[in-house]
Amino acid sequence: MLILFLTILLIPWLILTGSIFMKLLHIPPLFTLIIFIASLFGSYINIPIKEVSSFEPIITAKEITFFGVRWFIPDFNIIHKRTVIALNVGGAFIPLLISFYLLIFIIPKLEVNPLITYIKTFTALIIVALVIHVIATPVKGLGIATPAFLPPFITALTSFLLYKLYIPSNPFIMAYISGTLGILIGADLMNLNKIPKLGASIVSIGGAGTFDGIYLTGLMAVFLTLLLI
Repeated sequence: MLILFLTILLIPWLILTGSIFMKLLHIPPLFTLIIFIASLFGSYINIPIKEVSSFEPIITAKEITFFGVRWFIPDFNIIHKRTVIALNVGGAFIPLLISFYLLIFIIPKLEVNPLITYIKTFTALIIVALVIHVIATPVKGLGIATPAFLPPFITALTSFLLYKLYIPSNPFIMAYISGTLGILIGADLMNLNKIPKLGASIVSIGGAGTFDGIYLTGLMAVFLTLLLI
């Protein structure tokens, strides 16, 4: 019964993502199915890529008795930990593979002027990465967080404004690449120096067991771009 319920629940999502990958990004149907299944189950897999030293300040109260009078004095300590930086398969690794597939195979094959599309895409990527870096917030004990709908909207708007310049380019490919790589660079890579201060045992790029910003930003950005056009 549970399997049937989950299947019914996932069918609309499969239809939506399938349409985006096949019609807008020109990814073959078989690859689309593999992407969906791999993203679903891969979201529970984290690949450790680095281990860093982290610390967590802790304030405790030390009790002191002096001539029968109890005093509580704040005691400041620092607990040293090891933080594992990991890459989530479903939430980061697969979206990155899709982005590189679009860059290496789809753009040279289908774009009228691949060079112009590359320039527009990397321009959008820089804009998105910088904006996301500004709005990204380190969360103690967790990692780097971004507002759910702001990155896709910024990505879609940037792609919409750039895709018609000089020679029209595929705005959906621009949105997916700049969205996935933009949030990876802006939120995660540009904030690596802040990770030791978070005190988390593991920081997963792409989420741990859930689809987070990278996966959703790519799909949502493409969908919002479609609405804008």
